[in-house]
Amino acid sequence: MSIDHVSVGVTNMKRSKAFYDSVLAPLGMAPIMPIEIGGQLVGVGYGARGKPSFWIQFPVNGQAASMGNGVHIAFNADTREAVDAFFLAAMDQGGVEDGRPGLRSEYHPDYYGAFVRDPDGNKIEACCHTHE
Repeated sequence: MSIDHVSVGVTNMKRSKAFYDSVLAPLGMAPIMPIEIGGQLVGVGYGARGKPSFWIQFPVNGQAASMGNGVHIAFNADTREAVDAFFLAAMDQGGVEDGRPGLRSEYHPDYYGAFVRDPDGNKIEACCHTHE
């Protein structure tokens, strides 16, 4: 099975876009597909090479976004330094620390990750599997 894209609901597009612009840049992802309806930014697709794989958006049913417990999204990082930069960017943008950068040998000996919550409480991670 292959995942094409993942979306998370947000409550404040300006705040969330600033957060994700900053934390995804060290991972090589950029905002490549903004979606406007009626002149209002309602979603942003992030990715590389013209293909968005992660989205932030207002829920299409018009109800407030809310996070789900037990769900988290992990972004792949090429280096441990990129994981560290992701974490620092998240802290600078008002994210909440949910697991500082470090080895997680319980997953495997080279698993290096950092866990944060975005401004809406969504659980996100950057991880690197490379031996260094």
